[in-house]
Amino acid sequence: MRDAFALLPTFGARGGALKASAVRWFPVVGGALGVLLGALWWAADKVWPRPVAGAIVVAADLVCTGLLHVDGLADAADGLLPHASRERRLEIMRTADVGAFGIASVALTLVLATVSLASRAPSILLLAALWCASRSLVASVPAIVPYAREQGIATPLLQGAPVWPAVVAIPAAIVAAVGAGVGGAVAVAACAVAVAAVVGLAWRRVGGFTGDVLGAAIVVGETVGLVAAAAKW
Repeated sequence: MRDAFALLPTFGARGGALKASAVRWFPVVGGALGVLLGALWWAADKVWPRPVAGAIVVAADLVCTGLLHVDGLADAADGLLPHASRERRLEIMRTADVGAFGIASVALTLVLATVSLASRAPSILLLAALWCASRSLVASVPAIVPYAREQGIATPLLQGAPVWPAVVAIPAAIVAAVGAGVGGAVAVAACAVAVAAVVGLAWRRVGGFTGDVLGAAIVVGETVGLVAAAAKW
């Protein structure tokens, strides 16, 4: 558990390892982070207009995660979206530079997340469910999808990665429904579809997942979930 809290958010002792034992705690970490951000959303909504409150929540999420997942989104977008060979895609994803695809993808997700939060009343349970579901689904990826590299940051996940965390998305959908009605349940379902789409794209184009792909799946899943929750249900 300590590794999971040290790896995903910026609070706690740093230096958490990406390994199977840490991944088992991803749903707990995601849920806790969602509760924290949801409480901030509720409090900010009491003080500022909703657009400002939404921006504060998005900024706080970036601070709490140390931009880890957003960095993964930028790298994954640069590698997976343009036309290139498999080898070239993996090479691009490993470089520190950020290209047009990465910049556009990050900007789009940040804008969509902010306006989605600004379009509805705060719900702590909704954020707790979405943040828990995105990490639960990602935690199961190494047990199902092959690793795209011979050696990399996610190599430790290849031994003993659990499948069961994905099942946590089901109770997460129930929690979201309690907090945000039908839109909450649909939001978690949309999050699951988005995570599967990102991982599926990576599987098709580079032969599996990477650490960047997992980070991208979390960000895209949460953003799509927020957009779904913001619909006029």
